[in-house]
Amino acid sequence: MSDKKILGEIGEKIAQEYLIKKNYLLVALNWRYKKAEVDIISQLKDTLVFVEVKCRKSDFFSRPEQAINHKKEELYKLAAENYLETNNLENEIRFDVISIIHNNNKTEIEHFISAF
Repeated sequence: MSDKKILGEIGEKIAQEYLIKKNYLLVALNWRYKKAEVDIISQLKDTLVFVEVKCRKSDFFSRPEQAINHKKEELYKLAAENYLETNNLENEIRFDVISIIHNNNKTEIEHFISAF
């Protein structure tokens, strides 16, 4: 397994723990639809929250959240629509980003609510 893949999995675990501490209910992990993969689908009260997790070892080149482009946003929206249809849901939804810098057991988390 590549270092990038391992770091991504670590980041997703950190994000899951963070959301649970903030009283989110984890509904689905790594949910796929066509070319889209939603890292975390969670629920806070009546709102379904589709969460993209970006994790890096440093912000030397750019912040993790800056890796999300318009195409990624559109894929996320398409996946969310399909998730709602597949599960016959009519919840309010939003799209969050959790940006993580994790290096040498030092972790910085930033949560962007309604990021796009």
